[in-house]
Amino acid sequence: MAAKAQTNYVPPVTGLYMSLGAGINILRDEHLDLGGQTSEARLRSRIGPAVVVALGYGFGNGLRVELEGNYRNNRFSQGRDFGFPAAAGGNEVKYGPMVNVVYDLTGLIPAVPYIAPYVGVGAGYQWVNFDNVHAYSAQGYPRFGSDDTRGAFAYQAIIGTVIPWQILPSLATTLEYRFMGTTDRTYDISTSAAPGTIAGGRQKFGNDFNHSILLGVRYNFGAPPAPPPAAPIPTTSPAPAPSRSYLVFFDWDKATLTDRARAIVKEAADNSTRVQYTRLEVNGYTDTSGTPQYNQGLSLRRARAVGAELVRNGVPQSAISIQGFGETNPLVPTGAGVREPQNRRVEIIIR
Repeated sequence: MAAKAQTNYVPPVTGLYMSLGAGINILRDEHLDLGGQTSEARLRSRIGPAVVVALGYGFGNGLRVELEGNYRNNRFSQGRDFGFPAAAGGNEVKYGPMVNVVYDLTGLIPAVPYIAPYVGVGAGYQWVNFDNVHAYSAQGYPRFGSDDTRGAFAYQAIIGTVIPWQILPSLATTLEYRFMGTTDRTYDISTSAAPGTIAGGRQKFGNDFNHSILLGVRYNFGAPPAPPPAAPIPTTSPAPAPSRSYLVFFDWDKATLTDRARAIVKEAADNSTRVQYTRLEVNGYTDTSGTPQYNQGLSLRRARAVGAELVRNGVPQSAISIQGFGETNPLVPTGAGVREPQNRRVEIIIR
């Protein structure tokens, strides 16, 4: 069960990625601001389209940042609380850049298989265009209209999840909810109280609140390739036994075996007779005290001493492979010239 959960676990995003989402946008009623106060008069709109494109970078620890460009379009359909029954028309079109900070929750909820939920916040700038926006009474007058574009500070919250494609881990399906708001804007408007009368003016609108539901795709340029298919389990022969290793330690600048070292070599020789093996690797090492050339020779002398002891304990000489690696591959990394006891060793590997 643990192995299966690990296989299905979706890791946080690493590296560069690009995403595209499309869906619907629900624009809350737009309130008119009269005399510095938000009034009950408002414009109601229909559900419209929303598109979001983002280029981001994931740091591999769950945190990622992205630059987003977006587009939303809603058509006004009705005026409410104007003091008279009012109809409305025209479109509000929003577009602009946002900078988002997103966190993949897989680092906090590792038990969720197949999906990777995330949350985020963003800030940026939106141009809000009133495209032939107008409202009027049933008789046609009074009437006001606007065909103007204003910019405003924008902010948003993001909740989403990603479902990776099992056959292509770089690609994933995304499902998101985004709440985006903008600050108030003041538009140039024209008003008509009766036929033939037109006056200019300005009208302030309050905060612009949007609820977007988006379905999309994401491509992660830094995603690891798909794992190769699992090799079939052999049925005609048992799997080979795992290798075993033994460590034999030496005194400084010595290649002679202590009593403890001989006991470890005998244990390795005895165990080699109990398993099916193909060879015994005997690899010698030193610490970093001394020159590399001297240490190379010392490591080989130590390996030969262990090899001879293995033969004395019944291991065939033909089954033993002896090598000296000098001061390379230390058990305990140190600087040059350090006498580290754990690095003065010979490793016996039974394969």
